[in-house]
Amino acid sequence: MTNLQILTEKVLNGEPITRTEALGLCGEPLDELCESADKIRRHFCSDRFDICTIINGKSGRCSENCKFCAQSARYCTGAEEYPLLDGDKIVAQAKQNYEQGILRYSIVTSGKRLTDAEIEKMCGVIRRIKTEVGISVCVSFGLLNREQYLKLKDAGVTRVHNNLETSRRYFPKVCTTHTFDDKLAAIRAAQSAGLTVCSGGIMGLGETSEDRIDMALTLRELGIKSVPLNMLNPIAGTPFENNQRLTSDDMRRIAAVYRFILPDADIRLAGGRGLIPDKGRACFLSGANAAISGDMLTTSGITVETDMKLIAELGYEVKIDNE
Repeated sequence: MTNLQILTEKVLNGEPITRTEALGLCGEPLDELCESADKIRRHFCSDRFDICTIINGKSGRCSENCKFCAQSARYCTGAEEYPLLDGDKIVAQAKQNYEQGILRYSIVTSGKRLTDAEIEKMCGVIRRIKTEVGISVCVSFGLLNREQYLKLKDAGVTRVHNNLETSRRYFPKVCTTHTFDDKLAAIRAAQSAGLTVCSGGIMGLGETSEDRIDMALTLRELGIKSVPLNMLNPIAGTPFENNQRLTSDDMRRIAAVYRFILPDADIRLAGGRGLIPDKGRACFLSGANAAISGDMLTTSGITVETDMKLIAELGYEVKIDNE
């Protein structure tokens, strides 16, 4: 048996691969690696495809200095700026997305964290969504504490999104206004409040393959089952505006390696997918089995109708795990 076959069988048998083994996958022939990752995906996830949409519930004016972000107040990017959206707009989009077949809807806000008053307002909106729509609600409100997460859970939130962005080693090269440990604390606070967590990162920040694998291993330690893989879209005006874009093959390999490390997770193509010529089709045959559809926070995405057609063509079924 080849090393790839040995590692594939190891994962299929429920044994976690080591960091050294994961690094070795970075040198395996791409097509064979992706076929093996898809085999692992089918074994652990069957034909389940988790597709969600997001709404930019509060835009710009962010105090943080994340070097990739168009919404940071420290950079001149021309990104739209506005406070919390009116609840009617948030509920209306939830209804529209649900009617299109979307089962999970996420409200995302800029800034380090929402205030208690803003959280109270959002709890009211979330209760409306649960009453009027019934769609599963996820929120990305920054670095909150357990008490704030408990309020959101009581309002009907089932999942919290909080990206690690990259590895512990590389994180200070990306952001210095909060830390990797701040991220971990918020994730653990959400989990202790009884919420599931969606967490991943951005590829193409200047990180190494080792950084990508180290982030995946941290996610495995945290028990994360929804892992967004964003591909950096270099935004003019940000410090990373001249970063070289990753290729479709780069993203295929990343998705495949993540499937080996996180065999039963939803590996979710997120921001930057529209930059891939095939819009992620090859990645969905290389271990990925989830996506964010529609527009992203400050960039255009892929329509729900287009994604639903692609999902059906690939033999997937849209559904989410019970939460």
